[in-house]
Amino acid sequence: MATSTPVRRAWRALIGLAAIIATLAGINALGVYVFQQSSWAPELALDLQGGTQIILEAQTVDGSDPSSEQMNQAVTIIRQRIDATGVGEADVTTEGGRNIVVQIPGEADEETRSRIEASAQLELRPVLFTGVPSTSYVGEDGNETPFPSPDPTLQATPTVEPTDASDPAWITERLYAEFLAYDCADPANDPSRADPDQPLITCDVAGTGKFILGPVELDGSSIDDATFGMNQQSGQWEVQLVFDGEGTEIFSGVSQRLYGADPPLNQFAFVLDGAVISAPSMNAIITDGRPAISGSFTQETAQILADQLKYGALPLSFEVVSSDTISATLGTQQLQIGLIAGLIGLALVAIYSLIVYRALGFVIIASLVVMAVITYLMLCILAWRMGFRLSLAGVAGLIVAIGFTADSFIVYFERIRDELRDGKSITSAVEDGWGRAKRTIYISKTVNVLAAVVLYILADATVKGFAFTLGLTTVIDVLIFIVFTHPVMQLLARTRFFGSGHPLSGMDPEALGAVYRGRAQFRAPVAASAKGGKARRSSKSRGEAVRRQTIAERKLAEEASRRNGSAGEGES
Repeated sequence: MATSTPVRRAWRALIGLAAIIATLAGINALGVYVFQQSSWAPELALDLQGGTQIILEAQTVDGSDPSSEQMNQAVTIIRQRIDATGVGEADVTTEGGRNIVVQIPGEADEETRSRIEASAQLELRPVLFTGVPSTSYVGEDGNETPFPSPDPTLQATPTVEPTDASDPAWITERLYAEFLAYDCADPANDPSRADPDQPLITCDVAGTGKFILGPVELDGSSIDDATFGMNQQSGQWEVQLVFDGEGTEIFSGVSQRLYGADPPLNQFAFVLDGAVISAPSMNAIITDGRPAISGSFTQETAQILADQLKYGALPLSFEVVSSDTISATLGTQQLQIGLIAGLIGLALVAIYSLIVYRALGFVIIASLVVMAVITYLMLCILAWRMGFRLSLAGVAGLIVAIGFTADSFIVYFERIRDELRDGKSITSAVEDGWGRAKRTIYISKTVNVLAAVVLYILADATVKGFAFTLGLTTVIDVLIFIVFTHPVMQLLARTRFFGSGHPLSGMDPEALGAVYRGRAQFRAPVAASAKGGKARRSSKSRGEAVRRQTIAERKLAEEASRRNGSAGEGES
């Protein structure tokens, strides 16, 4: 006898589920053993694992406290910088009137630290002069001699009024002497607090180049966006900028002035935290406010520069006052409490399922196990690919998802039981019950996902973990119902134990009150002389049927009872 179509569909669904689990396990194994960046355990957030704490202090020209608007804007930009590195569950808050506290789960790598600590204003200055970062020269005797300290009698103001920011007249005798003696490695040199209306002596971030830069012509607030990509013609990585309206107008004039000038006067420097992060030459007149920075970029360096330019428009300069490793704020004990609460929830769901649904309860337990396996693998993969870290709020989301999943099982199994009470066979009840239950399940899960998405978008970082895990498990819940729970029920309905309606199967039609064949078409009542458990079950079944009658069925039954009573009186 050929296998029925529902059975074939069930087996295909289960094979597909096995393929999904194998694929997820394979992806994570690739991250663990090949790329060596993943793990077989989910990454924990700051509240469970501990991490790195960096405190930044705002610096103002007059030493006054910054405004709350400036601090809030700085917090937003620093958080964007951290998010750009893929670090999850980071916490960025203000402390006091001038400090920003950055807490990152685990140990912060040098790239993440540099993005956070490079937190001063972004400035765009023209290049006036360049040189190697040397503070000495070879004298006539062949020995290396330090450049002398600048003579205070040297000319300090331009002899001719500079006409623009690129005018070499800015370079006075004293400025040039200071440039020669300037030591890039000397921590006493702090170019981050330079006057934006005056020239600046500084070095690049690598310490391999020394510059005299003209006054600031644009700052980071003029940059609307910065992205990176590969130039299709040259095949090289580049950074694309987009200026706002005012920035477009100013940069157009700058490009016309710099284009065609002799090096290094044709260069324009991007200065972050007082250091030059890029000093490209002007190779065209750009009037649309969309310049591109090219050079010997790799994908990684192009991305870092794009992030620095995009998120560098801080309203304040900041100084790192401390950088420490901190212990977990909640720790292993709270994680264990959360896991125990989850296990208790699972145990209660399992006990309830076995009491109410008997053998069907094992289907619920098996579904929850499969759901747990997929969720666990997804958390491991997301930690590798997206930097997701499991916080205590995320653990709470997983626990809440257990209750939502139990609701779905109740909807499905009660629909099946309703079909059995209508007198349908067990195989038909499984198919028709699924057809009726899935609409309800889809609607309820859609509402859950929408709520999780809204909560994730609007809530702060401490609640995002709850919203994310709740949304993730809700989607997995629907997948489990489609490719596991329903296919398993299709197969079980064709076994002897479940298909015959065994009393322990949870699908015994008689125990469920299926004492009528269809709407208002009742079976003959069991004789009063029936003995033993069968009589008791029949009585219970009739009571269940009466309680579940519709209003129309009840009225029709009462009318039939009156007719039977009238006929009995006529015969007496």
